[in-house]
Amino acid sequence: MSTALPSGPRPEEQPGRDTERAAGARASLQLLGSLLRPVRGRAILLAITVAGAQLALASGPTLVSYGIDSGIPALIDGSPAPALAAVLGYLGIAVVGGVLAAETVRMAARVSQAMLLDLRTRLFRHTQRLDLEFHEGYTSGRIISRQTSDTEALRELLDGGVTTLAASGLSMVFTATYLLLLDWVSGLVLLIAIIPGAILTRWFQLRSRVQYTKQRNASARVIVRFVEAMTGIRALQAFRRERVESARYDGVARDFQRSTAESIRLFGLLDSGLILIGNVTVAAVLLVGGLRVLAGDIEVGVLAAAVLYAKRFFAPLAQIGTFYNSFQSAIAALDKLATLLLEEPTVPEPERPRPLAHPRGEVRFDGVEFGYGRGASVLPDLHLEIPAGQNLAMVGTTGAGKSTIAKLVTRFYDARSGSVSIDGVDVRDLATPDLRRAVVMVTQEAYLFSGSVAANIAIGNPTATREEVIAAARAVGVHEVIEQFPQGYDTPVDTRGVRLSAGQRQLVSFARAFLANPAVLVLDEATSSLDIPGERIVQQGLRTLLAGRTSIVIAHRLSTVMNADRVLVLEHGQIIEDGTPEELAAGTGHFAALYAGWQATLG
Repeated sequence: MSTALPSGPRPEEQPGRDTERAAGARASLQLLGSLLRPVRGRAILLAITVAGAQLALASGPTLVSYGIDSGIPALIDGSPAPALAAVLGYLGIAVVGGVLAAETVRMAARVSQAMLLDLRTRLFRHTQRLDLEFHEGYTSGRIISRQTSDTEALRELLDGGVTTLAASGLSMVFTATYLLLLDWVSGLVLLIAIIPGAILTRWFQLRSRVQYTKQRNASARVIVRFVEAMTGIRALQAFRRERVESARYDGVARDFQRSTAESIRLFGLLDSGLILIGNVTVAAVLLVGGLRVLAGDIEVGVLAAAVLYAKRFFAPLAQIGTFYNSFQSAIAALDKLATLLLEEPTVPEPERPRPLAHPRGEVRFDGVEFGYGRGASVLPDLHLEIPAGQNLAMVGTTGAGKSTIAKLVTRFYDARSGSVSIDGVDVRDLATPDLRRAVVMVTQEAYLFSGSVAANIAIGNPTATREEVIAAARAVGVHEVIEQFPQGYDTPVDTRGVRLSAGQRQLVSFARAFLANPAVLVLDEATSSLDIPGERIVQQGLRTLLAGRTSIVIAHRLSTVMNADRVLVLEHGQIIEDGTPEELAAGTGHFAALYAGWQATLG
């Protein structure tokens, strides 16, 4: 992401930072070009319409000059035709210019909304395609900021800013051209006045670029802080952190306020400077032209047109200044959006995927070494074979590598070395649809999406019939619970399923997994958040869910582990115990100690 240079950078840092900024600019331009490409025909027509409107409107003062210098004398001499032609011509170009200006707004809206729809769709699809490593390091608030405030900044520019900037630029070009053709001396005065205007604009550009980037970053921090506070509202209120979080939010909000105020101050200086330059230019044109009228070098109508052109020339500069805020915000937002879209998954699709038509569920880890990012190895050298249909449970201390094994089987991450295979096929060679059909993971969160209970179960198999959904619910023991809801299977649940208890949500997630009918089922702490009655209900559904398929169960509660065919005890990414629950419980190792402690709590 392009960032402002800190004060007093070391000379050796400059080339790298310049390269980063140049790369960011190229990425932004490429993104803008790719968004514009599908609508380029409409964009070209829009550009022609804008040019036509400005060309028509810029001819107005010339007609005024003709009316004063030719129409009025002819009218006095008894010939009204020239004056009438000037009046009708002026009205005609006003109507044409107005119609084309209105058409510009309509066409610009169609082009911009098409581009924004394309952008929002790309962002959503791309962030879904990115792997778990990205989402665990990139906060949800930042992603929301990309989809909301950054996209909104681009919308403000595309909806009216681009056409306004284009119209303003063309208006200045046409105005200067008309005036030079009408009276080159007045035109020269106008061109000289461009110099201080250009210097002021450049001064503003250099200072506002950094300031608007700061403003966008401050805006993103406000969104991130708000989203994090609302997402963790239960913990926030439980630990009475309202004042602390309010103070933190107040800090980022004040930073946003200060950066916005500084942006407004810069714009105020630009606007005031342009108004001053414009007024001085009009006075200069009037003075020089007035002296030339007295000397008989030009007509009064030419002087009137020159004054009108001078006033018209600097009005677009003020409009450009007005939209420069949006322009800078949009450039900063476009930089962030382009950076996000350039993110590549660390878990790529295979170039030549191998099919897995009828998976049995045999899982193998052959010399797997893995660590998160560039961190230390979590699994130094794992060798593990899970026969098809085996119910494997894993226990161990936090950080032992249990969840890491689950994430490698589901290919949320790829091993640094070694291989993870299903039925002898490396998971890196499987197409994602085949892998997701073969392996399903159920976590303790039991996430439910907004929609009906039936729709949440059907996520496991979107083509399933209502009868198949009900059969899955019956299989895991949640059918009777759902039938008691106000609308049965059509009862809506909130985004996180807050209308359902933790046990009910877990049973719905089990029904979803049962309907998916995977060859390998991974349960990552699926019962850890339940109370004892809730766990007993879920255990009944769990036995049905695990029957006849390979399963990898990560659990702290031995009530779940004791039903397994095989238990692994992990420590520091290595298997230190391996056997049936009964064998390990009868021994003297780590699992035996866990078992003894569990029995003591039951007694």
